[in-house]
Amino acid sequence: MTPDAGTEGLSAVTLEQFLKQLPPQLRILHDGGNRTRTLRWVEPSELEDPTPYLLDGEFLLTSGLPFVGEGGAADKVDAYVERLVGASVTALGFGLEPYFQAVPAAVVQACIRHNLTLVEIPQTVPFAALGLEFSQLLESDKARLLRELADTNRQLMRAVLSARPEHELLAALVQRVPVWALLVGADGRARARAGTVPELARLQSLLGRLLAGSGPRVETETLDSPGSSQVFGHPLRSTRDANLGGLVLGSSTPLTPAQNSVVSSAVGLLELLVRQRTSGSLAPSQLATALLLHPDSLATGGTRHINALKDLLAQSTGSSRSASLRVVQGITIDSPSWPGSDSPVRELLQWRRMLDTKLVEITDYGFTAITRLKVDDALLADVEKLGWRLAIGDATELTGLAAAYQRVTSLRPRVKTTGKSARVDEISWSVEGLLGRDAGTILAARLLEPVLNQDPERRTAQLAVLRAWLGENGSWDATAKALGLHRNSVRRQINTLGELLDMDLNQAGVRAELWFALQYADEVPGPPAAFA
Repeated sequence: MTPDAGTEGLSAVTLEQFLKQLPPQLRILHDGGNRTRTLRWVEPSELEDPTPYLLDGEFLLTSGLPFVGEGGAADKVDAYVERLVGASVTALGFGLEPYFQAVPAAVVQACIRHNLTLVEIPQTVPFAALGLEFSQLLESDKARLLRELADTNRQLMRAVLSARPEHELLAALVQRVPVWALLVGADGRARARAGTVPELARLQSLLGRLLAGSGPRVETETLDSPGSSQVFGHPLRSTRDANLGGLVLGSSTPLTPAQNSVVSSAVGLLELLVRQRTSGSLAPSQLATALLLHPDSLATGGTRHINALKDLLAQSTGSSRSASLRVVQGITIDSPSWPGSDSPVRELLQWRRMLDTKLVEITDYGFTAITRLKVDDALLADVEKLGWRLAIGDATELTGLAAAYQRVTSLRPRVKTTGKSARVDEISWSVEGLLGRDAGTILAARLLEPVLNQDPERRTAQLAVLRAWLGENGSWDATAKALGLHRNSVRRQINTLGELLDMDLNQAGVRAELWFALQYADEVPGPPAAFA
């Protein structure tokens, strides 16, 4: 039911919207009655058969070259238009000059016969102007939709934190999307509804399929009652794909990509809420963690909203509102004591117990947790015995959690590379500090390989010249003075190094990478004696 995000995106400009934006000099010679259809792109082409290169819903522009000479025969024109219709072209724009002073009658008749919208474009309106107009219209529409989508997601989040989250979530959904909504439990009974929902008996066929199936899916149905020409059901599933209920929506028209995106957000939040109800207190800890680690959940909240989150935070970490917290990320290094195929509940409970917090989120790299503990050396040693390493954040509070999360995340590559746990407040916040010795040695070995593979004497000499030259910001005179060489000799050796490394040493980015690599060059062993 949801359009492919890679092709549809969030924006949906119709042919009607585009035509209204065009200069008044353009004339519609035939209206195909498809003005409400989504327009994907505006594409000029003078090929006799452009259809292999077109996507559905394009506005094709031509100056008539395919119809010059024998191409203007009525049968060839008819075949051309028929191919466009078969390729789902939305409209044909015919530009006057340099080949025709009027749209050929054969083209007009073919568009009427095949019901393809035809627009006459005068010489004063270049094709590029039409493409630019469409791009601007598409961009403005996309920006508007993104703003609306952000507002909607914030409303859905507030509903989740309300006293009756499921009812408020459905109410927010039908307010933003033209649907009625019904939430049912695993037994098929209604738990919440919003809008004009048909009698439950009329939905039994769809509910039977929805609750009996497995895996991510959308079940569809068609009813003859108002607002129900399109009915679709989304399953709400546990982490083990057990059916916990379903969300059924009905609409009189197909949903737009943006509206489908809102529905997807609502389904995800309802699934978390249902898991909370059926899995004790495990799921709400994950939900709270996700909300607290993303700034949107705090951006629009008032004092009451922030205080509610502080209370939730305090209750989940066993602390007071004013207590300091830390973000901790766990990364698997060795085979963990409990494999990933084991119950995720067991893993979640293990981290909650060790870190004394309910705020744990299982991730693709391991886990993220918010804890009041300082994570001392004893606790760290226990975690590392299990085959894990930690990136440990500095002390913060509610409003600083998002920034603390970013700082900890920046340490994760270092932890994975070095195989050692790291603390934010013990790290030197420089490129060298974040890179670490192991990663720095790898960088040096790769970037400086042609130099490092030479005999020791030449290797040492060239590294000294490169280090001095970079240290003097590429100054020939300063480098020559530092090395006791003639400036021409320095220039010659730097040019030789540039050719040997196959790098443009005039680029600032190249110089920066080489400078950091040089800090670790002495850690890279030379070639075996047989090859030196």
